[in-house]
Order: sequence, then structure tokens, then C-alpha cells
Amino acid sequence: MSTAQAVVLALVFGLAVGAVFAVLLRSAMDRGAAALELVDRRLPDGIAAALGALDGPALMVDGSNTVLLATAAAESLGLVDGRLLNHRELVVLVDESRARHTPRTKDLLLRRGTVGPPTLHIAARAAPIGLSAVLLLVEDRSDAVRLEAVRRDFVGNVSHELKTPIGAVGLLAEALDSAADDPDQVRRFASRLTSEAARLAQITREIIDFSRIQSRDPLHEPQPVALDDIVHAAVDRNHVLADAKRIDVVVGKRSGLFVLGDETLLTTAVHNLVANAVQYSPPNGHVGIGARSRDGVVEIAVTDQGVGIPDEEIDRVFERFYRGDPARSRQTGGTGTGLGLSIVKHIAENHGGEVRVWSRPGRGSTFTIRLPETPAPPIERPRRRDKERV
Repeated sequence: MSTAQAVVLALVFGLAVGAVFAVLLRSAMDRGAAALELVDRRLPDGIAAALGALDGPALMVDGSNTVLLATAAAESLGLVDGRLLNHRELVVLVDESRARHTPRTKDLLLRRGTVGPPTLHIAARAAPIGLSAVLLLVEDRSDAVRLEAVRRDFVGNVSHELKTPIGAVGLLAEALDSAADDPDQVRRFASRLTSEAARLAQITREIIDFSRIQSRDPLHEPQPVALDDIVHAAVDRNHVLADAKRIDVVVGKRSGLFVLGDETLLTTAVHNLVANAVQYSPPNGHVGIGARSRDGVVEIAVTDQGVGIPDEEIDRVFERFYRGDPARSRQTGGTGTGLGLSIVKHIAENHGGEVRVWSRPGRGSTFTIRLPETPAPPIERPRRRDKERV
């Protein structure tokens, strides 16, 4: 081999060795980087299993606030968007906990979606785990906050509703006593006293009904209920009020339809609709009530010729204690608490149905309860006794 060939061979060998060395060095560097990334992102022992056992919202983030692990509840609340925290408030809380190396707890009000007012009330607790990871535990308090608001409004509204008739009864009793020598005044005050007593009784009855439908499941032991029996019972309960206002209540022909549920509660719902129709109808008017079946759904409709409901109030008539325009209520002799239609809505929904309303000012209103239809129960035939053997 010549000297030139030896030099070329050595050069080639050197380049080959260098290339191999470079590949090995690059591979080693890559493995080292992968190992560092694995160490940096590896969850502490038992964390994955612990988070997996939680029913509530919980998640783990790394030093860059990338979500490493999140429970299904956290995702369902919209706390996670891919691998990122979905709310700036949570990012701030996590950063504070990491910076101070101490757990941090805050009550936060978050948005459920990209638009609309904040509706998600949560209690969030961030705790640092290791060098940079942070564990975030969240408690959804939205239902508790909502129920507390409902309770507070309920107590406040009931107190307000009761204060007026109770005060009126006291004043009328004093006036009645002072007018004992004037028969005309006695009759006038006695009539007003009777009216306020009836109003107080109605408020008490509606509050009891409302509490009852919220504290029990009407379908716990459902029974087939005949709609004809419900309609006639509801009309009978409003007979005196309708006669007093000279209102003709027209009942449609017997339907022979059945629904599954609680007969007492369903009668209360239809009674409230009939009472509402009679209350807001002018004297000498007409109220119609009938039932029909359409595509497996039973509809009980109550129609009046009353003052109607303005468009801006249609969506609010089923709210608790909402009574619309006070002047219109006084014009029609309204004395209810505003719970009547809310009770109807709850009873219908508890029976797997709904209540709808159509109305035009000056033309009247139609309220319709829609419930799933159930087959009529089999008719029990009396057993024939065997003839006695002689």
C-alpha cells in the first residue's frame, strides 16, 4: 500500500469514526433530554391513582401550567381546555401557590361558557407538589349557592306576603270593634275581614303545596290516574269562586285518557290553572277546560277570556311569587301569592311533562299541561260465585 493510499484510508476511517461518534453522542443527548423530560413530568407516586379515585373536580399541572392529569368532573365543569387551564382565575391561584410554596384557597365565580354572566361558584384549593407541579382541587358550590338564594328569597317573599293580610286583619278587627254601633260599617268591615282571611288561607295553602311537591317524589309509587276525574275535581273546587263572579266553566267531553302519577298533585295543578283562569276573567265570562291525546302525549288545556299576559311577562309567569302588574291584579281581584303557576310547573316536570302558555293582551290566555300518556288500567270484573252444591 502506498503512502497516499494509507493517508486516504486513514482519512476515511477517521471520518467514519467521527460520524459514528457524532451519532452516538446525539443519541445519548436525546436520551438524556427524554430522561430529563420524563423526570420533570413524572407524577409523584400514588397521585394518579388518588386523582382517579376522586369523584369531584381535580387536576395536576406542571411548572408551565400544562395539565398533566384531570378528572372527568374537572373536564365536565369546563375547567380544562385541552392541556390548559380554562380560566385565568385558576391560573393566578396556581401561580400564587407555586410561588409561595404553600396551599392557597379561594372562592371563585367563573363562567360556564364563553358568553353570559358568571354562573359557576367554586371553592378552589391549590397545593404545590414537588418542585413545580401543583395539585388543584375544586368544589362546585353552584347548587348550594342557588338553593341558598332560593331559600333567602322564599323566606323574604313569604314574610312580605304574610305581612299584608295579617296587618289588614288586625286593623279591620280594631275598626270592627269601634264601629259596633253602626250596622253598615260592621258589614263593610266584616266583608273586608273575610276577604283578607281568605287571602291568608290561600297563601298558607299554596306554601304548603309548594313545600310538599319539593319534598317528595310523586312518581315514587305512581298509579294510573284518570284525567276526567282530575278535571272534574279541579272544576268542583272552583265552583264557588266561579259562581261568585258569574263565570261559566265549560268542560269538554270525557276523554277516557290516563297518565301515571299522583292524583292529588295532578288535581292541584289543574285546580290552580282553573283558579287562575277564573281569577283573571271578567264577570260573565267563560273558562274552558278539556283534554286530548297527541302522539302519546296528553294535553290538558285551560282557556280564559281574561286580560291576557304581555309578551315581556310570558317567560316570568312561572317564577315563584311573580304576579305581574299589581294594577292588573287589583283590577281582576287577584289575591294569590304568585306561587300557583310555579306549583303547576313543578308538578308537571315531576311527572315527566311540562306546562306551556299562549296569551294575548285583551284576548285571554291558554295554559296547557303536557304529560306522557299511559294505557288505561284493565277493568277488574267481579268474580262469579260458584253455585252452592245441594
